[in-house]
Amino acid sequence: MGNKKIKHTSNGNRSRNGNSRPKAPILAKAARNGAPKAGAIGSAQGKNGAPKAESANGSGLRTYSIPDYRLEHPDYSVRQLVEKDKDGTQHVRYEVSGDLDAPVPPIRESKYLDKRQAIEIYRYMLLNRKMEIALENLYKQGKVVGGVYFGLGQEACSCASAYALDKDDWFAPMIRNQGSLLVRGFGASDTMMQYMAKADSPTKGRDGTSHFGDIEKRNMVSPISMLGDLIPVMAGVALGARLQGRNLAVMTYIGDGGQSTGVTYEGINFAAVQNLGLVLVVESNLWAYSTPSEMQYRCKDLAERAIGYGIPSVIVDGTDACQVYDASHEAVERAHRGEGPTMIEAKMMRMKGHAIHDAAAYVPKPMFEFWKRRDPIARLENYLVRDKKWLSAKENEKLIAEVDRIIEQEREIAVNSPMPTPESAEGGVFCEDGCHEIKPKYAMPKVKKGSAAYKETEAAAHFK
Repeated sequence: MGNKKIKHTSNGNRSRNGNSRPKAPILAKAARNGAPKAGAIGSAQGKNGAPKAESANGSGLRTYSIPDYRLEHPDYSVRQLVEKDKDGTQHVRYEVSGDLDAPVPPIRESKYLDKRQAIEIYRYMLLNRKMEIALENLYKQGKVVGGVYFGLGQEACSCASAYALDKDDWFAPMIRNQGSLLVRGFGASDTMMQYMAKADSPTKGRDGTSHFGDIEKRNMVSPISMLGDLIPVMAGVALGARLQGRNLAVMTYIGDGGQSTGVTYEGINFAAVQNLGLVLVVESNLWAYSTPSEMQYRCKDLAERAIGYGIPSVIVDGTDACQVYDASHEAVERAHRGEGPTMIEAKMMRMKGHAIHDAAAYVPKPMFEFWKRRDPIARLENYLVRDKKWLSAKENEKLIAEVDRIIEQEREIAVNSPMPTPESAEGGVFCEDGCHEIKPKYAMPKVKKGSAAYKETEAAAHFK
């Protein structure tokens, strides 16, 4: 470093993915001593789906077991280095150390996916990846209005989780979950036109990013930029469905940074208290913009936070589509049975910066190399072609060529869509009388009939 002085900070010396960590406190000892055996989410639950409480050495202290589906527990840690120039100016960079040459684990065998379903998820993941490549090229050609947000390395999480939902279930993606839109029936051209602010985009050119939904056909709630706000909104969707006589699963996502927001806590707590079918996928992708997880929260696994709400949680490898699907499937089934919310922590790596303007120079290059070898698409391809032999090499080439053809076709649709006319800006700004009818989607809510009107001083009705 020449004339630079380096100071190792006290933060960031804990392993976020593996076993290099300080001695665990007694309250979490049982959950931290090695990886629990993988099994159904309910295997570590007590009454009403809550995590099972056990006595630690007869002391009466509670410990909790969190199922962990992973076949690998990466053993490395990130630390912050503060460097000073001759003039005293400080510079911050990050350094990673540990076992970065560990072999890539195999895909875990799914308990639920058959051949057709596994190939469909693989196809959606390919569509997701190639759509984002096309978007990046459109951006470089100056055809995108604003920025672009990528989910490179997170395709298994977005596609496999959404694939676990039933048709009547609801979902609310975030900016990196563009693969879930494809699974739920949106075309790649919809996302491309949205970023290009075209007249045929879902918002008719009124938004240049991912703020659109479809509550009529696809049961999709529009993303909200304020991180965490989707969680109470989706809890409300589940509550509204239950008042109409339906137990539905409602799925949304949050990153490791957004998971620390207050509204996240409020939304999960409300869903837990009301026993609502919220399936929260925590995309633990190691970086909250430019802040590493080691410097953002103290707990080893974000799944541990579910303990405070009395709801079950599970840890999965976010680059393994089979693990993501199995955990999501079990969480969705719990919701359908009326057993309440589930938290799924999917561990993976955000392989690009926060957005296309962010080169992610703060990320140590060895971290990128480590996770690049764990590319979710390459892993699933190897599983389907070499391990299961559900696809021959020729069939795989044909599938990839078909995806390329579809993406090119969708790109042409997006490019040829006109820009919105100036006069069209007047419409669709406010919801005016007669704009659209708001009515129950499934049935009229069931309410008890009473002879007397509510008094102003009467306490709020309990939803249960």
